[in-house]
Amino acid sequence: MKRIECNGIGLLLAVGLLTLIATAQSQPQQNQSQSGSATSTAGPSLGDYARQIRKSARPEKPNVFDNDNLPSGNKLSIIGAAAPAEASVDTKAQSDANAENKPAAAKPAGPTPEENQAAKEALWKEWGNKVKSQQDQIDLLTRELNVLQREYQIRAAAMYGDAGNRLRNQADWDKQDTQYKDQIAEKQKALDDAKQKLDDMQEEARKAGVPSSYLGS
Repeated sequence: MKRIECNGIGLLLAVGLLTLIATAQSQPQQNQSQSGSATSTAGPSLGDYARQIRKSARPEKPNVFDNDNLPSGNKLSIIGAAAPAEASVDTKAQSDANAENKPAAAKPAGPTPEENQAAKEALWKEWGNKVKSQQDQIDLLTRELNVLQREYQIRAAAMYGDAGNRLRNQADWDKQDTQYKDQIAEKQKALDDAKQKLDDMQEEARKAGVPSSYLGS
C-alpha cells in the first residue's frame, strides 16, 4: 500500500515539474514576440529618423568647371535657355496679320488742290510745246519763201536788164519764170496754212484755260 502511495506522489511531482518547464519555455517566446510586434508597430527608431533628416537637408554640391572637366561637346550658357524659335515666328505672324487687318487710312475722294494745279501746269506746258513747234515751222517756211523771192528777183533783173539776152533766151526764161512763180506760190500757201493752224491752235488753247505766257503771245 505504501508503495502505491509513493508511486502516485512521484507521478504528481513529475507532472508538476513538466508543467513548470513548459511554462518557463513559453514565457520567453511570448515576450520576444510581443517585443518584435511593438518594434514593428512603432516604426523606425529616432536615430534612423535623425539621419534621414540630415541627409535630406544637406545641400547639393554645385557643378564646378575647370580645365580638367570642362565639357567640349556641349555649349555653356550663363544667360539661360534661349527662347523657342516658334515664339518669335508666331509673334511676327501675328504682327503681319494685325497689319493686314488694320484698315487703311481713308484717301480723299478726289485730287488735292496741289495735284490739280500740277495737272494744269503739265497741260499748259504741253500746249506751249505744240505752239512753239508750229511757230518754228512758220519761221522755216518764211525763210524759204524769202530765198525763192530774192533768187527770182535777181534772175528777172538780169534777164530784163539785157535786151539782147532776153531776145536770145526768151523761151528758156519764160520756162524758168513760170517755175519760180509756181514755187513761190506753193511756199506762200504752205506759209499761210501754217499761220492759220497756229491761230487755231492758240484759240483752242485759250479755251482750255492756257495762259497767254505759255502760247508765246
